[in-house]
Amino acid sequence: MTAAPSGGAGLRRLVRVDARDPAAVTAALERALDGGGPAVLPTAGPSQSSHASVATPRLDADRPDHDVLQRVPGDVVLVIETSGSTAEPKRVMLAESALRASAAATYARFDELFGAPGQPADPTRQWLLTLPASYVAGAQVLMRSIIAGTEPVVLGDEHFTAEGFARAAGELTAERRYVSLVPAQLVRLLDAAEAELGAGSIAGAVARFDAILVGGQALPPALRSRAEELGWNLATSYGSSETSGGSLYNGEPLDGVKVRIRDGEVQLAGPVLCAGYLGDPRRTAEAFVEDDGVRWYRTSDGGRFEIDEATGRERLVVTGRLDNVIVSGGEKVLLDRVEGIVRRLPGLEGAVVVAAPSEQWGQVPALVVETSAWAPDTSQPGVAATLLDARELAADERWRSIREATAAAGRAARPALLVVARSIPLLPSGKPDRRSLEDLVARLAHGGADEA
Repeated sequence: MTAAPSGGAGLRRLVRVDARDPAAVTAALERALDGGGPAVLPTAGPSQSSHASVATPRLDADRPDHDVLQRVPGDVVLVIETSGSTAEPKRVMLAESALRASAAATYARFDELFGAPGQPADPTRQWLLTLPASYVAGAQVLMRSIIAGTEPVVLGDEHFTAEGFARAAGELTAERRYVSLVPAQLVRLLDAAEAELGAGSIAGAVARFDAILVGGQALPPALRSRAEELGWNLATSYGSSETSGGSLYNGEPLDGVKVRIRDGEVQLAGPVLCAGYLGDPRRTAEAFVEDDGVRWYRTSDGGRFEIDEATGRERLVVTGRLDNVIVSGGEKVLLDRVEGIVRRLPGLEGAVVVAAPSEQWGQVPALVVETSAWAPDTSQPGVAATLLDARELAADERWRSIREATAAAGRAARPALLVVARSIPLLPSGKPDRRSLEDLVARLAHGGADEA
């Protein structure tokens, strides 16, 4: 007989678990899935007692509904706090049914793309965990492992390296091997593999994976081509915490997932959708709409459908965040679209485009690149970042090619500033820390220095 969810009256308690201990997160998820354990909130910091309710001062302080925020609906087993790279973080409630639907659809698509048919509960399936368990991609590796009935190998290195990846991959024992990566990790693996002579240990270790999911942000076509030349089995993943992680692979929806575009916005429906945002009914109502009995998630991403030349099937192309927009001289500029154009240019796959203040135009696009990608010999000791404006770069052929390419998104979309940084700050999820970059660009634009 299955125990009633912890908390009673259709609710269960929510506990914090230290995401730096994936085994503890896995054990907590297993208890939640059994029906008797509380829901799990993996966090990047130290855990409280496993029996303590979640303390959330930022959300709870002086609120009359304090206790409500420490309870979740009885079918919720996992709560993920979003990274907040461009907006205030949200706590996304994921029900057991959504997580199981996502895992089953993932394995079905893997088998279709890369292998023979099987069942989700299959001891031949094993994962390598390279991402924090506090993010949906990392937590889903643990969830898919639970469903498969296998134990994942955890990449324990504090900083991701290709050598550490190869060592961890060597610990996998199952026949079917999977991993989720972000583009920054893929770049490190590609650079290391291409630097090897012949079929080296790193290239071979990655090629041994039956499926390599790459998500978190758009994957530049040049990176995919490099991976395919090495025989790596890549699948690009599109989704979010609200959709239990990736819900489209290679632009095609997983089983049960529906996609539509309304007023230029990508909207998703299906059994993988979350239950809503913990303690935030206003944002839940804004993000989820019902149409003819179907509940849709408004992604705030722009997109379009196109026919894939290789498969002849329709696929979704995501063009960028609709809310990552500036107004420059009265003209709207979609920064993600500008960034996508730049990243298709040789050597600029890791470039980031953010807003910069301008006395004349209000805001302008600023291009941030790492020194190694722009001019390695210009690095100055003690200087972490340097700003150049369009006038200083007028004679630079590479800059002119960037301006010409981005003009396709509108005259105001052409970057007006270039910041050459020793390194681009990343969030633990592997995404660029856009808030930090905007602060850096603003500081440099106002005459400040950024010293190492």
